[in-house]
Amino acid sequence: MILALETSGYGGSVALLDGDKPLAELPLDSRRRSAASLAPAIAQVLAAAGHRAADVRLVAVTIGPGSFTSLRVGVTTAKAFAYAVGAQVVAVNTLEAIAAHWQWSTGGVAGAPTIIAAAIDAQRGDVYAARFHVVGERLEGLAPAAICAAGDWLASLAPGWLATGPALETLAPRLPSGISTAPRESWLPTAATVGRLAAARHAAGQHDDLWTLAPLYLRRSAAEEKRPR
Repeated sequence: MILALETSGYGGSVALLDGDKPLAELPLDSRRRSAASLAPAIAQVLAAAGHRAADVRLVAVTIGPGSFTSLRVGVTTAKAFAYAVGAQVVAVNTLEAIAAHWQWSTGGVAGAPTIIAAAIDAQRGDVYAARFHVVGERLEGLAPAAICAAGDWLASLAPGWLATGPALETLAPRLPSGISTAPRESWLPTAATVGRLAAARHAAGQHDDLWTLAPLYLRRSAAEEKRPR
């Protein structure tokens, strides 16, 4: 069994999978802090699928980029749960989960864009962004996750590409001509997608170190930036 946690934003979700097959998925209450809603959601997903915590052999979690606090809660919970039940842990980049969510939801439609540009609002006029190449059912990274000005990201897009991600909430009207836009319902990552990506990596013999795993922030927190002043 795979327990998948997606806590990169103010909402998120939890899913339980048998291999790459989702058994149950539950959205987190966006009105509550993930620290308060995550543990009850895990218990509900396990109960809904008729499994116990001890049945989980792999914990998948979004590592970032995203909300500092939400990522910290998700990664810490994943590590603690994995340690408690003796499971392994696999971290998944948030932007890859966003791109894969659109890719898998299209089911390989003929003529669909093969370059996906995913972006998350990083505040202060910036975005977290990455690009991926669709190769069959796989995604290959073309540009690693990085932080850049929203205007620079928009200028980097080329005709024929597909744009996706929660940054489109504000940037969609500014997209250059010739850029396709993923449906709004696929802009956010899902725990089920995180679990499927982790399942593929685990099947290939990959996993992360439980003790050294840490969130991918890409920028210092506001407190850290102010400390020198």
